[in-house]
Amino acid sequence: MTFMQDLTVGMVGLHHPHSVGHLRTLDTLPEVARIVVWEADASVLDELRAEAPGTQLEAAADLAALLARDDLAFVVAAERNDRNPDLFVSILEAGHHLLAEKPFGRSADDARRVLAAAQQADRQLAVFYTNRYHPLIRAARELVRGGALGELYSIELRMLTTQIRSRGADLWLFDRDAAGGGILSWLGCHYLDLLHALTGDEVESVMAETATRGHDPVSVEDIATVAIRMRSGALASLHAGYVLANSGGGFYDSGYDTHVGVHGREGRLWWEDIGSGQLHLESRTPAFQDAPRRTFSYVLAESRAYGGVHGEEFVRDFLKATRNEGATPCPGKAALRVALITDAAYESARTGTRIAVPLPTEQSWFAHSRSR
Repeated sequence: MTFMQDLTVGMVGLHHPHSVGHLRTLDTLPEVARIVVWEADASVLDELRAEAPGTQLEAAADLAALLARDDLAFVVAAERNDRNPDLFVSILEAGHHLLAEKPFGRSADDARRVLAAAQQADRQLAVFYTNRYHPLIRAARELVRGGALGELYSIELRMLTTQIRSRGADLWLFDRDAAGGGILSWLGCHYLDLLHALTGDEVESVMAETATRGHDPVSVEDIATVAIRMRSGALASLHAGYVLANSGGGFYDSGYDTHVGVHGREGRLWWEDIGSGQLHLESRTPAFQDAPRRTFSYVLAESRAYGGVHGEEFVRDFLKATRNEGATPCPGKAALRVALITDAAYESARTGTRIAVPLPTEQSWFAHSRSR
């Protein structure tokens, strides 16, 4: 494997809620020597220099100047959801590999545009579902896909976090025109991604309800429940909401009440707050007959990177993929898979009917579908 060092990375967008985290991640990678940044409001760069003390930061004169550079190993991009598709396509068409924020836009059609641009430009495209790299989730995936639970019966997903009033109701995230959706598409998406990442199964159909229960002046849902039928026949459920009243605020200090449970014919596994590092397993399979009930503990190494050390590994593996030295950690197709589910869920909530989710085959990735 080629040793990578003294690399230049592009970064577009500094006002996104996750931009500080991405900047810290790039700063932790010894391979990255400099970051060329473009943001319409250039003054914000001075405020963020302290987030990357070990890396040279350089402001591009404008977006065109950044895209014209031929020394960028890849580009990290994080913008408003309604601006993402045009921005992401521009980066890819300029010949750059792209590590992009989720979602790719406000609908599955937006995601298809981005995927088509990556295919046409023959560039690597990945989406920041870094939870896939968390060691607890990797272990859970191996157990589920390795047969520790037998035939799958059901999956429970819960993602509750602080109310919108503690985050700032004036943010673009809570404007439907800018964001496309609310809690389901912004945070529930991580758990919808886990459905496939853990099981390898695809969603067949959904029945959803959404509501805006807070008294904030927002135009997106703050609560969503989704009943999901998987193609294997297993059932799943997701409850997502901005509902916690006493659990911090902002985007880095917010509290969470979460649960993931996977149930099968031969056992179950589950975890609560992933920060606790506790993965619980019950299995009747021969591999676990000596200790059918187990708890696996994970104490994560400290890191300034967004998501911790596994956030570093995620970005480093993307860098390797751009050099044909490994697989893309979370290909852009994952963003489309989730968008197909959320589009169907919003349609279900609007019509009060169960909505089929298109099977994401190779032939249908780029096919047109009706936007919500």
